Amino acid sequence: MSITVSPAAQAKIVQGIASELGVGARQVAAAVALLDEGATVPFIARYRKEATDNLDDTQLRTLEERLDYLRELEDRRAAILASIDEQGKLTEPLRRAIEASATKQALEDLYLPY
Repeated sequence: MSITVSPAAQAKIVQGIASELGVGARQVAAAVALLDEGATVPFIARYRKEATDNLDDTQLRTLEERLDYLRELEDRRAAILASIDEQGKLTEPLRRAIEASATKQALEDLYLPY
């Protein structure tokens, strides 16, 4: 599944995954690019080690799972912000709370009254 996120959100996702995995952002960005091109985790782990600076299969699988989750989170965040804004009920504190939400559940909890 491919969800398009803004370049700023993509950079935030790459940094977050790099931090979670304890690897460099360049390694994560390279793996994300390969995944977005349709490469599979086993293919990347075996044949593209030089591109990802030797990320192993486990790291790549975790990276792929987090990438999907965080992209879905950013997509949902954008939809919620747009929906509340269309209703004319988006306040600055609410916007900050939505932008700071780290999980889908936290987002949905904020969106529930709207």
